[in-house]
Amino acid sequence: MHDYIHPQREVEFLLQQVLGLSQLCQREGGEAFDADLLPVILAEAARLASEVLVPLNRSGDRDGCRLGAEGVEQAPGFREAYRQFIDGGWNGLTASSAFGGQGLPNLVGFAVDEIWQSANMAFSLCPLLTQGAAELIATHGSDALQREYLHHMVSGQWSGTMNLTEPDAGTDLAALKTRAWPEGDHYRLSGQKIFITWGDHRMTDNIVHLVLARLPDAPAGVKGISLFLVPKYLPGKDGEPGEANDLSCIAIEHKLGIHASPTCVMSYGDHEGAIGYLIGEPHQGLAQMFTMMNSARQAVGLQGVAIAERAYQQARDYARQRLQGTRPDGSRFTIIHFPDVRRMLMLMKAATEAMRALAYAAAAEADHARLVPDAEQRGRHYARLELLTPIVKGWCTELAQEVTYLAGQVHGGMGYIEETGVAQHYRDARILTIYEGTTGIQALDLVGRKTLLDGGQALSDWFAEIETTLKVLEASNALGCRGVGLRKALDAARVARAWLLENATRDPAAAGCVSVPFMMLLGYLGGGWMLARAALKAQEQLDTGEGDAAFLQAKKATCLFYHEHLLPRTQGYLDSLLAGSGSVMAVPEDQF
Repeated sequence: MHDYIHPQREVEFLLQQVLGLSQLCQREGGEAFDADLLPVILAEAARLASEVLVPLNRSGDRDGCRLGAEGVEQAPGFREAYRQFIDGGWNGLTASSAFGGQGLPNLVGFAVDEIWQSANMAFSLCPLLTQGAAELIATHGSDALQREYLHHMVSGQWSGTMNLTEPDAGTDLAALKTRAWPEGDHYRLSGQKIFITWGDHRMTDNIVHLVLARLPDAPAGVKGISLFLVPKYLPGKDGEPGEANDLSCIAIEHKLGIHASPTCVMSYGDHEGAIGYLIGEPHQGLAQMFTMMNSARQAVGLQGVAIAERAYQQARDYARQRLQGTRPDGSRFTIIHFPDVRRMLMLMKAATEAMRALAYAAAAEADHARLVPDAEQRGRHYARLELLTPIVKGWCTELAQEVTYLAGQVHGGMGYIEETGVAQHYRDARILTIYEGTTGIQALDLVGRKTLLDGGQALSDWFAEIETTLKVLEASNALGCRGVGLRKALDAARVARAWLLENATRDPAAAGCVSVPFMMLLGYLGGGWMLARAALKAQEQLDTGEGDAAFLQAKKATCLFYHEHLLPRTQGYLDSLLAGSGSVMAVPEDQF
């Protein structure tokens, strides 16, 4: 089995040199953080991951979890690993110190999260959801709910979930049937939810479910959805878990991957009704839930990066060791010497570095939006974060499918054998394009809410920033050739934006038919932009004699490969987009 090694040098270079973590930490309004601590934090996280989480990745996939008489029993070893995780304070890394968190920048927490996700994606989903649920309660919950729940959730003593989907209401949340009715200072809930990740387990003392439901006077559609906090155990007067609430996991799904992450069917109110507490105002639940959903979408995009990194490392190491060719003198050599294997490894390496860079850039926007003192500037950073979120989620998870596929291809027949472990990465990655909204949903969000709604302004602002980077690149004697592909990709994106703004209103099917090509085009553009920024920083350090010259030269070579072999895909996506809806909608339903 392959041991995951955290790419710390790569991550430090990205955070410090490309994204300016030190300057970010000097912003007014942020809790103090010494950026020089970054290497220590990453090294300690990587140690826990390699020693504790990595060994459980394969066994968790093999053993999975099961539903017993007293609820879900997590995979062996997970409870003990989770205890080490929270005892180290990792769950509250970015949470406010007001609730027991450490108040680190979102960007630092994002980098640490990649480590857990690469080491053991099934395990990482539990704290991922807890952190998102805590953020939602901190943003929308009453002072009373925050006092009662957040310290426990920030510490990780209690975990959190999100409950949206129902058997008859998947993406169409307007169709949900779970109901809530008032009773004194709380509400009673009744209904069923499906696909609830880590909906039940025994790793924490309590589980805090965030549940969408309808009140008796709710208007129809999504405008009639409210959000409720529903604990597994009702806190007693001492604040500790007390009486069991009227809820249970009635089944767990048997899945293609992430076997150690229980995906639960949750039933609420089979007896007298599950007790819950309204979060925020009535009928505003979906808008509130988007706080957690947007955070989760960014995290899932990061999972695409993380599983790609894991798959790349395994393929790279196998290619370095696998003897396959024979020289005329009879000596043998490893498959990494074959050009096509090098092509696959370079594609994996370049794609992973590009995905990571764009995902981290989006994470940095969350810090800027929080810390910049000027309201107008904060608004621009928030708009950029909103724009990049569906791209990070959609593009990174789609590209992760290709990277994990190539890992199996590099292994040849051994990639199809479970014992090597590479097949698990392929299986685990498959869910990423589906949960927290499929690729199509991310693309529609990008087209509708993030492009058409503001007339393409946020997109135009982003293009202007890419143009600035591009001009510096084109003016560089050492890197000017990298600008050719990026210029073509930016031109393609501008044409795509103009076409969309012109055609979406006059053709009702246009946006839906071209949204995925549009999103993928922008993803490849964003990756090329970030690798260009990295190459410019690498050249800057080479010119001044700083840093590891071999590493910096590799950054430049990776950028060139990406611009020559991956950026050209933007032209194909543009051609598909410009074709519009004609052939997509041409075949009658009965001919499918």
